[in-house]
Amino acid sequence: MTQNETDKSQFNNKKSMWIGLGVIIGIVVLVALIGIYALRPEPEIIMGEVDADEYRVANKVPGRIDTVFVKEGDFVMAGDTLAHINSPEVEAKLAQAEAARSAATAQSSKAKNGARQQQIASAYEMWQKAEVGVDIAKKSYDRIQKLYNQGVVSAQKHDEVEAQYKAALATANAAKSQYDMALEGAQDEDKKAALALVAQANGAVTEVQGYMRDRYILAPADGEVVQIYPKKGELLGTGAPVMSIVDMSNVWFTFSIREDMLNGMKVGSEVKIKIPALGEQTYNGEVTYMRAMASYATWRATKTSGEYDVKSFDLKVVPTEKIPDLRQGMTAIIVND
Repeated sequence: MTQNETDKSQFNNKKSMWIGLGVIIGIVVLVALIGIYALRPEPEIIMGEVDADEYRVANKVPGRIDTVFVKEGDFVMAGDTLAHINSPEVEAKLAQAEAARSAATAQSSKAKNGARQQQIASAYEMWQKAEVGVDIAKKSYDRIQKLYNQGVVSAQKHDEVEAQYKAALATANAAKSQYDMALEGAQDEDKKAALALVAQANGAVTEVQGYMRDRYILAPADGEVVQIYPKKGELLGTGAPVMSIVDMSNVWFTFSIREDMLNGMKVGSEVKIKIPALGEQTYNGEVTYMRAMASYATWRATKTSGEYDVKSFDLKVVPTEKIPDLRQGMTAIIVND
């Protein structure tokens, strides 16, 4: 082999070596870059949801759902009739209350007008009858007393006759009192008491009439019917939920955030919100509420040193502009600048 051929061969070997070395270095750099990007932590996403005022409509009277006048998705105004409850128990209570009012009114009229002559005469006859009983019991007692003093009758027999005599006296006194009251008529206190009973009965009727009106369930506020719980004909107890109404005119976003991710956020600060369901557009919001969550929501340190327990905070963010097509429950994300 000539000198030129030898030099050329050595040059080709060195060239191949440098090319191989360059390839190896390129592969190492590429692997390093891939490793850097692969091992780089993903940015933390602060995610929450859309919330709004929700009203749980419940019934005040027990009964069965007779008619539902709305369906889920309907928009209702405050005071609109939502459903009707059939309640025979309330109707029966109204009949009882009206009967009690009639009885109280009659009693009041009786106290006001006083006793009739027939009642006075009847009370007098009862008193006279009782007086005759006292006279007979007194004679029996006198005879037994004499025999008892002579030791002819037992003490038990004496006590029995004495008790009968005292009972006859008490009966006569009670009959005399009834006659006196019939003769004098009702006292002012009795008349006032009778009027109070009438007022009480009127109050009971008014109360049951209110229950009768409560058979119709009304919307407490403007909003959208999002859920109806019972079906027609189902039995409901007092206070059972009937449907839910959401007022989307008052919406906000709720977030649960670790304190190390607050990034200076505080009440009054502004943040940008993205709602994935509505596209990539961002919306402005203001933090109006911030509160540390309960201890069970605290992120505990996992190392013995170099870390600390991190609390979680509840954040309420109110949009500063109206957001079309926003719905309760949509996902909301805080966009970091």
